Amino acid sequence: MIFYFSGTGNSAWVARQLARLTGDVAYDITNLNEQPDMANAKQIGFVFPVYAWGVPEIMAEFVKTLPKTQAFTFGICTCGGDAGRTMKRFSKLYPLSSSYSLLMPNNYIISSEPDGEDEILRKITAAREELDRIAQELRRQVRVYRVHEGALAGVKSHLVNFGFNKFARSTKSFFVEDSCNGCGQCARNCPASAISLRDGMPVWAAQCCQCLRCINECPQQAIQYGTSTAGRRRYTIRAYLPQDEQI
Repeated sequence: MIFYFSGTGNSAWVARQLARLTGDVAYDITNLNEQPDMANAKQIGFVFPVYAWGVPEIMAEFVKTLPKTQAFTFGICTCGGDAGRTMKRFSKLYPLSSSYSLLMPNNYIISSEPDGEDEILRKITAAREELDRIAQELRRQVRVYRVHEGALAGVKSHLVNFGFNKFARSTKSFFVEDSCNGCGQCARNCPASAISLRDGMPVWAAQCCQCLRCINECPQQAIQYGTSTAGRRRYTIRAYLPQDEQI
């Protein structure tokens, strides 16, 4: 079985593609009402995005609840660049037999524009090829550590990630423009349940996980984050997938 968390779809696509290639079942951890029976599992995987060179809190808290098993375990983190010590820190929460990082299109539009169309398609194509390779290794249960940690990995995964979780997850900068039609999609789909509707308009709790699903998936592009996101293109992987790979 493969457990995954995803904001704008990159990790969901990776988990489901890998499940198809390996014959596993993929579970969105935000939709689980109870844990699947892991007693007889021969292989357990985890797929999630890198947030500020660390494990998203929502995934970290989930794995703390899981029983340890004798199964072969693996983890894949999706990222727009380097992953830092993300997978080593994850392995302290839940020991991994194999670890990977997988380059995917950039979706953190608070800090920069998303990748261009050609670059998005190039990264998805390369990811498909890498997933084929990973699937072959998993079927043989080869122990692998293929993670692009990048420069200053320790500093990024400790100091920068600490700062992100301490300060950057504040929702104070989120706001909605007049073009909002009150559809409520952002509130329904927020994986952190941090958005509610008040008088038909979204309001945010004090903190969220900064997955940016609300900004990127808003049908009206009415949600902004300070002055950073105005005029920037939005990104979800669904727009770039063939019908048979939709998530």
